[in-house]
Amino acid sequence: MRAQHPAFGPEERLLTQPDRSPIRVQWLGTAGFRIEFEKHVVLIDPYLTRASLAQCILGPVRSDTSAIARILPRADAILVGHTHFDHVLDVPDIARMTGATVYGSWSAARLCLAQGVAPERVHIVESGAGSAPNVVQSGPMRIRFLRSAHSGLIAGRAPFPGELEPSKGEPMRVERYRCGSVFTIEIEVGGRRLVHMGSARLVDDTPTGETDLLMLCTAGWRTSREFPERVVRAYAPRAVVLSHWDDFTRPIDQRARVLPAMGVGTLARRVEQQASHPRVGTTELLGAVIV
Repeated sequence: MRAQHPAFGPEERLLTQPDRSPIRVQWLGTAGFRIEFEKHVVLIDPYLTRASLAQCILGPVRSDTSAIARILPRADAILVGHTHFDHVLDVPDIARMTGATVYGSWSAARLCLAQGVAPERVHIVESGAGSAPNVVQSGPMRIRFLRSAHSGLIAGRAPFPGELEPSKGEPMRVERYRCGSVFTIEIEVGGRRLVHMGSARLVDDTPTGETDLLMLCTAGWRTSREFPERVVRAYAPRAVVLSHWDDFTRPIDQRARVLPAMGVGTLARRVEQQASHPRVGTTELLGAVIV
């Protein structure tokens, strides 16, 4: 282990592939990422508002549209892993402001439609039990939605379970943002494979082949049995960016602060020990790496 809290440098190139067009992966805080390849931009679980603790308690919570306009002026697609507020609150506003197409669960679709996103730009990717995962194409990116589950953060259970039922056009309290269905999201682009796990739970550890970059949720990883080892067996990552370890009640323009008991260093060490020479680390808030 190189450090208690391993970190990548700004715009650090994680893989040695100089002959390929770069994929820029920017961490937006919590489980959010912006992925750009040849000017095509896909967002995953973008949450820039970062409502204060008082706002979360007193509610309702509203999107910070000025932060959205400043940091995410354009997007082609938005992928929603699940519908807790720190994953989906900003999605309807980003979709309306950028014209992006939203892909997610029934809960994500209900929220976006209630908040004025055009129906033709809202796509439901849930599939029935035993059905093959849904696959969509966004520009050069082939995207697969694998059914997953949320980690048991509260007494072994996922917080705010169930389906989201939005109030039409009205802001909601944090607890109204029910989890909905949960997805692990796989992206194939430019000859590389990226995997996003927005919750630290793995429902199927069947090996899937080598992954160039794994965006791995930290929050609640200790509640999942042998989580680091099973994740490495499933995805064989060449590089790992750890996410969802930050205090997301701090403003987007402040330095990220680790939430207590996240175990970032321990998780990184166990991933490194299990995998074959992976690059494992974090980035600064709004920092990026290249794969």
